[in-house]
Amino acid sequence: MSPEPEKSWPRWTRHAGVGVEFAAAVAGLALLGFWIDAHYDTGPWGLLIGAVLGLVGGTYNLVRQAMAAFERSNDPPPGNDSDEGRD
Repeated sequence: MSPEPEKSWPRWTRHAGVGVEFAAAVAGLALLGFWIDAHYDTGPWGLLIGAVLGLVGGTYNLVRQAMAAFERSNDPPPGNDSDEGRD
């Protein structure tokens, strides 16, 4: 069997996925902080720390994926040899 070709998703789906990951990181860690506050009576500190960690982690992931997309945009398209036909 030959290997399956890599699926090429439209750009908007990749960008939407990055946004959803960012929102999920912030919301997930904020909810975890809220749960910690409710169970350990720590006031708003669990929520605040969770939200800040979510923002930092989400931003890191956003920048990392944006840099990878920038690197991919600078690569020549596959099968395009610019040296062919030159003498």
